[in-house]
Amino acid sequence: MMTNILECINAILLKERELPVTALAEEMRSLVQRWHYERRMEAEKCKTQLTPFAKILLSEQYQLSMRIHLDPASDTVYTVLEGDKNGVVDLHARTCSCRRFQLEQLPCAHAMIAIRHSKRDVYDFCFEYYNSSTWKATYAGVVYPLPHQGDWVIPNEVRDVKVLPPDI
Repeated sequence: MMTNILECINAILLKERELPVTALAEEMRSLVQRWHYERRMEAEKCKTQLTPFAKILLSEQYQLSMRIHLDPASDTVYTVLEGDKNGVVDLHARTCSCRRFQLEQLPCAHAMIAIRHSKRDVYDFCFEYYNSSTWKATYAGVVYPLPHQGDWVIPNEVRDVKVLPPDI
């Protein structure tokens, strides 16, 4: 299993690691360009308010919420009872004692049943980065290809800089 993005990229660029640094940098740029384009195309196909990922998470929490009992304390504060455990949901503060609501910034199962009871729209409790419009905006830019190295316009002050290896 990959533990971080660098290990993932390192595995993808296994052969390219042997290239000169400029060629490796171009391979990495090309990879990012392709990923960016693919994600933009995927995001553009999304016609729902939330991203597919967020919808799956909400659906899972909705299913879990069916087994939770609710005891309202006010219009926004609820005691939730799940088996022999109880917790507190505060819709105004967007908190739950399980802390999942705060961490994921999507309603947990406890918050989900409280939102349903209050007859509010669950989408109002999802952080904006789960919106498909945010997803689309993330990939709205372009990772531009580079022209052939012979066509690069390099300013003289950059061309004259000597880059030396570090002292060891």
